[in-house]
Amino acid sequence: MRLKSAFGLAATCAVVFILPAWSHHSHGNYVDTFMDIEGIVKEVHLIVPHSWVYLEVKDASGEPQIWALEATGRVGLQRAGVTTDTVKPGDTVKARCHRLKDGSNGCLLGFLKHKDGKVVDWDGNNALAPTDF
Repeated sequence: MRLKSAFGLAATCAVVFILPAWSHHSHGNYVDTFMDIEGIVKEVHLIVPHSWVYLEVKDASGEPQIWALEATGRVGLQRAGVTTDTVKPGDTVKARCHRLKDGSNGCLLGFLKHKDGKVVDWDGNNALAPTDF
């Protein structure tokens, strides 16, 4: 009987702690394909659980639009070599990201090409930088 109780407790704990973490990291709001955008950094927030970069991007008519780019958390970015000096407001950067499915101005950031030309994975997957970017 104790073995069944211990197993039940372990299973309950697994569901309580693992399921929310798994669902939290769903990428279901974003399309599967990448798109590239370029713009001027307005804000950078290296925070936990997700960091954010806000870009001013010109639309097809030349009007500035603010885009919200969601990235991995501060700790993951630090492991990739990103610091508070890597990207600053006023920098022009290029982003490769997955756009929001609803078409609004936001995306899940995959790669960011910094002003020095370095391309870094901002999604936290340690993926190789694309060569066509």
